Amino acid sequence: EVPPVNAWVGEADIVVTAELPGVDPEKIDISVVGDTLTISGAREAETLKVGESYHRQERNHGRFTRSLQLPFHVEAGKVEAKYEKGVLRIELPRAEADKPKKIAVSCK
Repeated sequence: EVPPVNAWVGEADIVVTAELPGVDPEKIDISVVGDTLTISGAREAETLKVGESYHRQERNHGRFTRSLQLPFHVEAGKVEAKYEKGVLRIELPRAEADKPKKIAVSCK
């Protein structure tokens, strides 16, 4: 199952959030190569007690991978990730070399 994501872009960074309820944050892997962000991990199956069975099971378990192409290269060493209440938030600062540069116009 691929987790749903949202992404917000600013001049200096991009913020990505992913819904990952029931996932152990220790089992989440985040990598950035060039302009591609990859989130992968695993959601463990819930343990049922003796005599229990599912009435409905909409949340899958198992391994997942989600890749997202970013609109610019990022500073991989400065990426920050936080997991709270089932939501992973990743802040990815734009690479300095990829930021727009203001060009001064000289007058003669």
